[in-house]
Amino acid sequence: MGLIKMTKYRTLLLATIGFNFSFLIWFSFAPFTGPMSEEFGLSTAEIGILASSAIWMAPFGRMLTGWLSDKFGAPTIFAIVLGYVGVFSMASAFVQDYSLFFVTRLIVATAGITFVIGIQHVAEWWEEENLGLAEGIYAGVGNAGAAGGALILPRVFGTGWNGPLFSTNWRAAFFYTGVVSIFLAIAYYTLGEAAKSEEKRQATADNASFKDWIYTATRYGTVVLALAYIMSFGLELSMNGWLATYYREAFNQDNLVIASTFAATFSVAAGLLRPIGGYMSDVLARKEKNILPVFHGRYREQWTFVSLCFIVVMMLCMTLAGLSGVVMNAVIVGFLVGTACAFAEGAIFAQVPAMFPNSSGAVAGVVGGIGTVGGIVYPLIYSAPWLSSLHIGYSIVAASMVPIVLLAAWVFQPGIASVANTEGFIGDSREAPAASSGDD
Repeated sequence: MGLIKMTKYRTLLLATIGFNFSFLIWFSFAPFTGPMSEEFGLSTAEIGILASSAIWMAPFGRMLTGWLSDKFGAPTIFAIVLGYVGVFSMASAFVQDYSLFFVTRLIVATAGITFVIGIQHVAEWWEEENLGLAEGIYAGVGNAGAAGGALILPRVFGTGWNGPLFSTNWRAAFFYTGVVSIFLAIAYYTLGEAAKSEEKRQATADNASFKDWIYTATRYGTVVLALAYIMSFGLELSMNGWLATYYREAFNQDNLVIASTFAATFSVAAGLLRPIGGYMSDVLARKEKNILPVFHGRYREQWTFVSLCFIVVMMLCMTLAGLSGVVMNAVIVGFLVGTACAFAEGAIFAQVPAMFPNSSGAVAGVVGGIGTVGGIVYPLIYSAPWLSSLHIGYSIVAASMVPIVLLAAWVFQPGIASVANTEGFIGDSREAPAASSGDD
């Protein structure tokens, strides 16, 4: 029993380190866009396309790797992804043609798909009553890798060194992060164990056929949690890329450092507060405490619903804060939007493995993949040329979230929630493994 407990914590540590570095290498280009644009002669629009390409592969990639993790085990799939990402990161350090460079960095950007692999791995080891906290720690600390890269890489590789292998410092950064990625791939494969028992591993693998994936992806629970992740994690992605511009343009902030610092308050809340969202879901489930009588007995669902409503309210408040003309009002509300995102994300990924214990990778892949769509769509609304003010877009996004909240209200009602992992929009007559969201 002691060995299992030790391996459980080792799994959480290994997954968190792997995902944290994956986020670092995913966004490792960001600190070096200046010298890259100079060397390749890129316009601002082309740099924007390069940045946008980091998300292109996430929806499909996360769906695929989530299913593969169920089928072959997380250590194998995590090691494969870290391995090829490392190879292509090293290759990108030597490429001179921009088209080829773009392709190599597009492949490196698939490091972001590792999120669902770690979710599945942690779920295979942690018991349901502490699953939300464990997944929250994994995801929250892992997301911090993007900020870590922004702080670390320019300081390590921006010292003016210009050795014989590299024509610029950013090439050294890409080469050595690739080396580290390969070493992490070896470590993950060597130290990782797929599940806490052979029976658990086999039960997960037995539910990992393509037919099972289609079935699982169309259950009511999967669909509503995927849409909820659009309005939480998708919103987080969109705000991370937009807020610095918003604070600068909407409030005439000429100081770029100040505008970026204001934007960072959102990122800090959205990343580091995520474990609280998972922990609250665990507490309500363990104590069987109702906070919304309308969903009586569905404890995790109640917390998820409250978190989603919190997002909508805070997005409306973003418009009001902006229209006040006081930038600090918008910064404070922006922090609260990040808090709402963190709570909802933690709640959603407490629900995923609890509701689908033998298909957590497949469901995490669908939820995590579809969730990234918000990061592509929402910025188009914020910056729409037909808006009379940059403050209005937040309210429009909030209004677009209302149908998702209403769908959640329908799925989370006790009669539907009790069968949300077996009943769905396609082929709901099939018998699924017994599971629940942890509530009776």
